[in-house]
Amino acid sequence: MKKKVFPEVFPIESVIATLKQEVAEYKVPIVDLIAAQTKDPLKVLLATILSARTKDEVTAAAAKRLFAQADSLEALEQLSQKELERIIYPVGFFRNKAKYLASLPAVLQQKFDGKIPDTVEELIELPGVGRKTANLVVAVAFNKPAICVDTHVHRIMNLWGYVATKNPLQTEMALREKLPEKHWIQINFLLVAFGQGTCKPRLPHCDRCVLAQDCPQLGVTPRKVPNTDRNTAKNTAKAASSSGKKFISWNVNGLRAALKKGFLDVLHQADADIFAVQEIKAMPDQLPDEVKNIPGYRAYWYPAQKKGYAGVALFTRKEPKEVLYGLGKEEFDREGRVLTLEFDDFYFITAYFPNAQHGLKRLQYKQDFNREILHYMDQLAKQKSVVLCGDLNVAHKEIDLANPKANRKNPGFCPQERAWMDEVINAGYLDTFRLFNQEPEQYTWWSYRFQARAKNIGWRIDYFVVDAASKERVCAAAIHDDVLGSDHCPVSIDFA
Repeated sequence: MKKKVFPEVFPIESVIATLKQEVAEYKVPIVDLIAAQTKDPLKVLLATILSARTKDEVTAAAAKRLFAQADSLEALEQLSQKELERIIYPVGFFRNKAKYLASLPAVLQQKFDGKIPDTVEELIELPGVGRKTANLVVAVAFNKPAICVDTHVHRIMNLWGYVATKNPLQTEMALREKLPEKHWIQINFLLVAFGQGTCKPRLPHCDRCVLAQDCPQLGVTPRKVPNTDRNTAKNTAKAASSSGKKFISWNVNGLRAALKKGFLDVLHQADADIFAVQEIKAMPDQLPDEVKNIPGYRAYWYPAQKKGYAGVALFTRKEPKEVLYGLGKEEFDREGRVLTLEFDDFYFITAYFPNAQHGLKRLQYKQDFNREILHYMDQLAKQKSVVLCGDLNVAHKEIDLANPKANRKNPGFCPQERAWMDEVINAGYLDTFRLFNQEPEQYTWWSYRFQARAKNIGWRIDYFVVDAASKERVCAAAIHDDVLGSDHCPVSIDFA
């Protein structure tokens, strides 16, 4: 294969022109969206403060709640710090941000006569405002030349080799010297959208990148997409989005706790046809009406008889033909582990598999459950397509966990559990994620201890599995490891 030869001088003008066309269909970063919807510098400032270390969908929901009660500096001044904490939760560092917001009106009145300043030097005098925030406000609220350098801008500019810097501040200063001023305002929007959609921090999608011929990929490990090309991948995604159904599964590790961490924001943002959850740890009567009656969805619940333990639920846009509760075996059904919806041409099963527990003391119970649910799937598959999702509590192969050697005798990776997964695959069922992704370091669960998630020391134990006859119906599969709110992250498939 002929090695690519990249130009000595990075073609920034043509690259930015290409990116403008490319990101036109991408999701707009929330601060830019708010700026487009309002010309109010105060709202842009508030949204920018909220957005730090927070996902866009969580920021959007928190900003909406805040603007409903504080659409002016005077209204913001009337809210206490405790009230602000309640309104903006669960944005990252919500207590600190509530403190900044509570003190903001007084500082603005004292220093700037109640007006939002329009220079970086003045904005950084405000509580909770650093250089990145200040540059973003100057650019999007006042449309003045400023370079907002977040992690995406810093990372992408360095992997392009356009700058060679060690931190965002150095990148900002280097870009002020090198980047033509006409690009300053738009560069953050372009690279944030591009960084979220294609040039991701981990395993970027170089296989479908419009800049593949220009980018030297400095320090990059691209993802690998087997047996596909850029056009095929793009066409498959378009076909799935236009005619298929989107299914999501998430072990929320306590639905009441997840509700406080933005569960409903995640659900609405996902816009799934079926949203399955496991380990709800609640009876329906213990849950607020906002999750029992979600507009556009029908909810079905199968809690454990023991309060605060296990349980599954399903939210579906389309009413099923029939709802099947459990496996018909009391020893499993009292723990609320399996819930099935029947539709015209497929069965959808959400399941929360038992944990073999420390010392494998519950391994026999899990093996009995495994045998029973596989028999159940086999019976359903004789009639129509079967989609099984959930927390299977097993990492199948060594690639599916960070430390396989240390865990070979531990629950979730012991030989007996892995042998059952072999049996499932040998019976013709498909691990949908591995149809599309053979890369290591793809996990769905991380311990809360030792900063495991930040270090990506995890396990892939959440799955979508389909019967062999339904392989061609699976258009895409993904792990959404950027979604917080549980020690697990959601997984999804597009199903035609």
